[in-house]
Amino acid sequence: MRLLTFLLGVCVAGTAAADTVVATRTIRPQQIITAADVRLDAASIAGAHDRVEDVIGQEARVAIYPNRAVMHGATGVPALIERNAVVELVYQSGGLVIVAEGRALARAAVGERIRVQNLASRATLFGTVTPTGTVLVSK
Repeated sequence: MRLLTFLLGVCVAGTAAADTVVATRTIRPQQIITAADVRLDAASIAGAHDRVEDVIGQEARVAIYPNRAVMHGATGVPALIERNAVVELVYQSGGLVIVAEGRALARAAVGERIRVQNLASRATLFGTVTPTGTVLVSK
């Protein structure tokens, strides 16, 4: 009986504190989310953000419509590199460092892998975006 009472208390307490982040207006893809764009509703939706702080400052990956929950996959870190932007490519191996100019073939945020094209050789490479906006080319 004690176990049943404990489990019932946990369930009631868990549902009472559940909140969901909801859009207050249409948020377009690639738009940075502000405090005016979202609010907290007293509802529990699986897969949705439950803290406004986790969403503010993030970039919308897809369109988010008013009064709809902001799902985890719908937001992400804002892109630092835009498609077709000229970027610095850096290849490091041991003591060897090669720096070249390249063109981004997609949008990417810090830490994401991105396809780039070396402008001199026209070779397509993959690399990781650094906080300074350079791309560390991998083998």
